[in-house]
Amino acid sequence: MSPQFRASVHTATVRGTTAVDVIVEVDIGNGLPAFIIVGLADAAVLEARDRVRSAIRACGFDFPSARIVVNLAPAPLRKHGTGFDLPIAAAILVATRQVPESVAHHHLVGELSLEGHVRGVPGLLSHALAARSADRDMLVPAEAIDRVHAVAGLNARPIRILADLRAPNQEHVLQKRTSLTAKKHALDLDEVVGHEAAKRALEIAAAGSHNLLLVGPPGSGKTMLARRLGSLLPSLDDSERLEAAVIHDIAGCDSTSILAGERPFRAPHHSSSLAGLVGGGTPPRPGEISLAHHGVLFLDELPEFAPGALQSLRQPLEDGEVTLVRADGRIRYPAQFMLVASANPCPCGFLGDPERRCTCPASSIGRYQNRIGGPLMDRIDIAVRMNRIDPARLLARQDCEGSIHVHDRIGTAREFAFAHGRLATRSLIGNDLLAACKLEASERQLLAAHAKRHHLSGRGVTRLLRVARTIADLARSERVTADAVDEAVGLRITTP
Repeated sequence: MSPQFRASVHTATVRGTTAVDVIVEVDIGNGLPAFIIVGLADAAVLEARDRVRSAIRACGFDFPSARIVVNLAPAPLRKHGTGFDLPIAAAILVATRQVPESVAHHHLVGELSLEGHVRGVPGLLSHALAARSADRDMLVPAEAIDRVHAVAGLNARPIRILADLRAPNQEHVLQKRTSLTAKKHALDLDEVVGHEAAKRALEIAAAGSHNLLLVGPPGSGKTMLARRLGSLLPSLDDSERLEAAVIHDIAGCDSTSILAGERPFRAPHHSSSLAGLVGGGTPPRPGEISLAHHGVLFLDELPEFAPGALQSLRQPLEDGEVTLVRADGRIRYPAQFMLVASANPCPCGFLGDPERRCTCPASSIGRYQNRIGGPLMDRIDIAVRMNRIDPARLLARQDCEGSIHVHDRIGTAREFAFAHGRLATRSLIGNDLLAACKLEASERQLLAAHAKRHHLSGRGVTRLLRVARTIADLARSERVTADAVDEAVGLRITTP
């Protein structure tokens, strides 16, 4: 062996939803045998030394008995994950002239088994976007090759085992995306008997992506109704699919349904931690609100969530993203989701029930309802009371309107809004909102009277107007009428 061998290959580390370029530099020189990795690597990266050594030998390559120094540049950037296994091994093999130098011009990522098999890692879609941006071909673990089909314009070759690096110019380049079709939603609205007012509220919420709270006693159908929201929503468009799929891929979740156009529906348990709901950890991972990006976050039994976790939703509901501040910088995760929640009116659940008396003391009712908090309630556009259905009506099995008909009306309303230059009613503010509503003097006076009577904040008035605009879109009305304002007020002025 000559005194000095050097090589470098391209990879990346995921920070937030972005894969930041990293260059794996290898220096093999004389000295006592050693395998050193520098460049602010975490424990998973440092453990690559043993996996890489075993994989190289198992695939018939020679592992150099020399001083090996691996530098992950830029050095100040924290690197994490097992995806550095393949680029480190490839850099060593390129430096020792055991594989063609052309391997170094690819973007590499993947975990190695002790036998040299290449495994997929979380964040492959982010890596694919980084490779396309840098105009590099990508070597993708064969078991995960389908995950990069969503990135158009990327040349990627599957690699099954480390020995495949001996022939990097084989014709395995992907030239087209796989067509995926969303499956029919299993939960249909025709299974929900009664609750016409709640169904109307669900339709309005779905048409305008408004936040919704369902309040009622146990067994009234709150959860059943909320879980059928997915059958009403339109499919994701191409840009939304990729955005949502990247987040799921980073979190290690299956993104197949997302890439097929199905909107995410996340329903975390009320014992979820703050980091689990909003994001965080070491290394940072997206939380449930980001996994619900472009979809629905369903919080069943809302008052049972920790108050701190609930209040952490306030800023993402306004901004559509969450920013985590850490010692080494800021990490941003998109979080543009539709919040749907259910709650009992009191601890026993029967406050206001016409058939069963509530047994809760007034003090416990107040504490229970205050767990949600006024600021969060101010960000909920629609709140509906649901009562239990008469068992005789349930057993009658009457025909109910199915999801397909409501889905079509919602699609028509969204098309009407789009034709009038409104891409997202839920984001309209200020003069843009007033211009979209086209309120006349009588509607302005009516709205002002409602706002004063119910002590609505400026945010409350804005959200009420957005709901009224969505109601007008469902009616295909150019302007918001007094009837739309009255219906929006009736849907909003409800407390647990």
